[in-house]
Amino acid sequence: MIRTFINRLLGKPDRASGAGPGKRATATAAVIPLGQREEVPASEHRIDARLLDERAVRVVRTLKEAGHEAYIVGGAVRDLLVGMPPKDFDVATDATPEQVKALFRRAYIVGRRFRLVHVVFGRGQQHDVVEVSTFRAYLDASSAEQVQGNERTARQEISDKAHVVDASGRVLRDNVWGEQVQDAARRDFTINAMYYDPTTQVLVDYHHGLADARARVLRIIGDPRARYREDPVRIVRVVRFAAKLGFALDPATAAPLREMSALLANVPASRLFDEMLKLLQTGHALRSLEELRRHGLDRGVFPILEAVLHPRQPHPLRARFIELALADTDRRVQEGRAVAPSFMLACLLWHDVQARWTALREAGEPPFPALQQAIDAVFEARIGDVSGRGKLAADMREIWQMQPRFERRTPASAASLAAQPRFRAGYDFLRLRADVGEVDPALADWWEDYHLGDEEAREALVQMLRPAAAPRRVRRVAAPAAAAAADPDALPPGESADALPAPAKRRRRRRRKPAAEAQAADRDAAAG
Repeated sequence: MIRTFINRLLGKPDRASGAGPGKRATATAAVIPLGQREEVPASEHRIDARLLDERAVRVVRTLKEAGHEAYIVGGAVRDLLVGMPPKDFDVATDATPEQVKALFRRAYIVGRRFRLVHVVFGRGQQHDVVEVSTFRAYLDASSAEQVQGNERTARQEISDKAHVVDASGRVLRDNVWGEQVQDAARRDFTINAMYYDPTTQVLVDYHHGLADARARVLRIIGDPRARYREDPVRIVRVVRFAAKLGFALDPATAAPLREMSALLANVPASRLFDEMLKLLQTGHALRSLEELRRHGLDRGVFPILEAVLHPRQPHPLRARFIELALADTDRRVQEGRAVAPSFMLACLLWHDVQARWTALREAGEPPFPALQQAIDAVFEARIGDVSGRGKLAADMREIWQMQPRFERRTPASAASLAAQPRFRAGYDFLRLRADVGEVDPALADWWEDYHLGDEEAREALVQMLRPAAAPRRVRRVAAPAAAAAADPDALPPGESADALPAPAKRRRRRRRKPAAEAQAADRDAAAG
């Protein structure tokens, strides 16, 4: 009783009372070492400054000129160290979001779970965004307020709070500002907890991330179980980074992955869906699937990938089709070309759609309504309610519905199909089907020639498909004299109908009478 009173007096959580909504969490997280600051000069880290993004450097310089600390941070530093051009550049600073926003003409505060600032350069589809975060304090779960539910169901409860966790210890809000040493401690992996100042070319390292990057080891900061509990998505990120970088997992980091994967059930479906797309769109999709299998994450995590890796109705061509689709995706990413999530997902789920489509047609449903019903059923079962699903569903539906239309190659239908905005995606899908033997390769070749050909070539391709033409009936034209008799005004000037040759007489064929009718006629003639 006395201990409870003292704890309450000092503001410590009451361990005996349990943690209900609005109370302090009772889960005790392992203490994460803050680490020691180490400044590494350019001669040692050897980051190639030519790989830096000038917009990110401009953001850092603007913040520093205003009297703040600012560094390029996270994955960009990691990629620079291994010689990979970073896809995105993030900046970390001691300035608050409001202070950052005030320094840039086009800057917007975004996010609820983590408040960030997006500094925008350029306009339209060619614009670039540099994401700026404020150094955060490291606070373990015992110091946070706990709520029942998640980001959606407890939105009102957490709207005015800075540090909140759910019943499992997953962080729902983390907007308590701190120092750089704390910010480094709350990051997930050692290779993601380094800071680079492009103006001085100094690398700041607190957790031996440079050594791990050179040893190609992926190591989580602190106790892995506590860190996975804070954010279960780190379980997926481990797999993605291992596949992308080709790094080995530290044994302590890998050990609890399968055990802790049950925590992913509490993560919103839309966030998991985004993580799955990152797995498949980083240029190492096939390797990512191998890593999922290796760590026992190929079941119960991603419904789409589970359908791919463990289909209920195996299809003899499915594995090869998906392998070619993902290999094509990897190649496009490595060539710097765009990758559409809708196309990739259409490939992953095509054989599910095909199986339902076949079953519905066998049950008597007309082909096109059967295809529409099959698409709806598969989309709801495998994708469900995720952000952006409307556009995603429309693109996937269009690709799938094009497939039977490729079989009809009349002049009108071929021209209409080739004019569709998503024709190229539909054709690429057809080509994959042809490559695995699902359709005749000649069909894909014909459509490629048609797509690339001019009007004359397209007409010739369509004519080649027509059967041999039957002899055409010759239309008889009336003789000039007969035409003149019918219409004297039709004669050329200066000519008369009398000067024209007489039309040939046509012999009139008499109808042959039946025998009985002929005999009766003869009797009538004799009587008369």
